[in-house]
Amino acid sequence: MKTQVAKIKEVSRDWYLVDANEKVLGRVATQIADVLRGKKKPLFTPSVDTGDFVIVVNAEKIVLTGNKLADKMYYSHSGYPGGLKSTSAGKLLEKKAEELLRQAVKGMLPKNKLASQMLKKLKIYVGSAHPHASQQPKVMNI
Repeated sequence: MKTQVAKIKEVSRDWYLVDANEKVLGRVATQIADVLRGKKKPLFTPSVDTGDFVIVVNAEKIVLTGNKLADKMYYSHSGYPGGLKSTSAGKLLEKKAEELLRQAVKGMLPKNKLASQMLKKLKIYVGSAHPHASQQPKVMNI
């Protein structure tokens, strides 16, 4: 019996809705990364993007445990000498809550060309409203 390899045309994509209200960042990010990658599907193939779309609402209400709000730092570099900028997780949660969750999910995806395709299927919104009601997303319990 041969191993079945997924073709891009054979993949069916579903939409899932995640409410991040009072959820721990890492636990939410791991389950979102699994759905984006398609790990739960029987047709999973590592070299093919078989994942589904994920909509996350209430991103500003996500929780970090311990002292991570003050101690955890996120870094970015402009490419110029002395261009390193650091931001604490607490400030990032206040200003760009979407970016905090996006960085957590991005770190859990494979480091290859498929990761950018998978990350495009992640839609994160501050607040409970989202413009994807017509896709009829299924509620994903975390």
